Amino acid sequence: MRVGGAGASLGVIQDRPMASEYILVGVAWPYANGPLHLGHIAGAYLPADIFARYHRLAGNHVLMVSGSDQHGTPITMRAEQEGVPPKVIADRYHASFVDCWQRLGVQWELFTATTTENHYKIVGDIFQRLYDRGTIYLDSMEMPFCPKDQKFLADRYVEGTCPYCGYTDARGDQCDNCGRTYNALDLKEPRCKFCHTTPEVARTEHFFCRWSEFNEPLRAWVEDKTYWRKNVFNFTRRYLEEGLKDSAITRDIEWGVPVPIPGYENKRIYVWFDAVIGYYSASHEWAQRSGDPEAWRHWWTNPEARGYYFIGKDNIPFHTLRWPAVLMGCGGLNLPYDVPANEYLNLEGLQFSKSREHAVWVPVFLDRFDPDPLRYYLSINMPDSTDADFSWKEFQRRNNDELAAAYGNLVHRMLTFIGKHYEGTVPPADHRQPEDEALLQKMRDAFPRVGGLLAACDFKDAIRDVMAVCREGNQYLDQQQPWKTIKVDRDRAGAALNTILNYINGLKVLYSPFLPNSSAKLHELLGNPYPASEERWEFRELTPGAALAQGPTPLFKKLEDDIIEEQLALLKKSD
Repeated sequence: MRVGGAGASLGVIQDRPMASEYILVGVAWPYANGPLHLGHIAGAYLPADIFARYHRLAGNHVLMVSGSDQHGTPITMRAEQEGVPPKVIADRYHASFVDCWQRLGVQWELFTATTTENHYKIVGDIFQRLYDRGTIYLDSMEMPFCPKDQKFLADRYVEGTCPYCGYTDARGDQCDNCGRTYNALDLKEPRCKFCHTTPEVARTEHFFCRWSEFNEPLRAWVEDKTYWRKNVFNFTRRYLEEGLKDSAITRDIEWGVPVPIPGYENKRIYVWFDAVIGYYSASHEWAQRSGDPEAWRHWWTNPEARGYYFIGKDNIPFHTLRWPAVLMGCGGLNLPYDVPANEYLNLEGLQFSKSREHAVWVPVFLDRFDPDPLRYYLSINMPDSTDADFSWKEFQRRNNDELAAAYGNLVHRMLTFIGKHYEGTVPPADHRQPEDEALLQKMRDAFPRVGGLLAACDFKDAIRDVMAVCREGNQYLDQQQPWKTIKVDRDRAGAALNTILNYINGLKVLYSPFLPNSSAKLHELLGNPYPASEERWEFRELTPGAALAQGPTPLFKKLEDDIIEEQLALLKKSD
């Protein structure tokens, strides 16, 4: 069953029996103010998709949700620059995101947006609930006020020098360099984003969240999260040791979720407060679309369910502190189980930068290259514990020497050879030898081992393990040399070919969380009698005599030097 919405949503869910585990996969909500670049994919969306695909294959009940963050100053700033309403900008890039997911093979239960009526209602309900219990309260505060533009400046409308690390192009809410959050008035040498005027300080009334109320409950909750990634755990504990401070969660802006309290119609809820609630509101929307409005409870009120939040490291405090605090304040909803935040992906040694156009934009990349080589390179070079670097030359090497040569060539050689010598059918297995059974046992052993790495969000080691398994298949083939054996012992050659063909069928599944497009293609080439959507995380042998697809084509293309040089020239030109 496919669930798709008009306009703001994209969804996929598979028919299957109720699984033993419920896995919520919440993924960072991309700002709909520009196209995605490769840093976004490596930071959150690819690891989330790998993880969700594995759990679906393992038979678990997965709910993977996110959507376009269509509020906030990044969108209004872009809209002001172009002279159009914010919704025009938001819808433009939402459509671009959906197109990228489809072409990359990122599979959602629901990808929606923060401008839906459902989201507005649920955010308003949570705001009201926290207000009623005293967690949200009204107070006045000093804010930057631009005397030239005659308006209060929301966080992103202010730039200046970070009060912690001295970075001179820090935003008004968070420093891109050190990741620390602060109030806009904490900036040194502040300036208006548009007119560069030094803002004045004026008082305005806002709603605050009493984050300090949750400092000790969060400290107790975090204490046993030693399985979190080290940077996430330490970053979170440091904040709690310093002590959480209350902060305003409304803004003087016209674009955003309205405040549900009468008399404050000119205020909007802070984008970071409403965006994290999106995981919960999207789950409600998915449940409505699925035909069971209460189905969201399986992931949010079931104590056995586990919620994983895939984000970049700059979003850690919002997901390990503020979102859990909101959930604690609401009561009865599951707190995050894990927040496997990635570090940054750089580009040819420098940070991705929208302003300097130092980026590889995903839509442009997909117009030129196939998606699976990118998924492979970003998986084996993932910034899971340290920053990583995207290099066009290294992308070429990984594609040609590993993906195409070790995996793609193995597949193409065998399918072509069997097509020629066995009339395109699976050879018989009657004359298998101990070395054949030993190889197939290695494949069986790989499933729980690689599955354990994937379940632990250790994606880099998982793909390296799969590639090592692939190389063992090549070594076996070099030892058996069925192209020679067939001339003197056709039965023995057939058994070896049957073995390697089944080994490839297992590789297809091991690779599928990482390389879904080529795995689906290989599934058809191998003549499996069931659709790829019914694949499971297990080793299944092919039926001897079953027909393979005719005329196999290579799974991967070799990337020539001139193609890579062209990309490097374009990048240098943009710099």
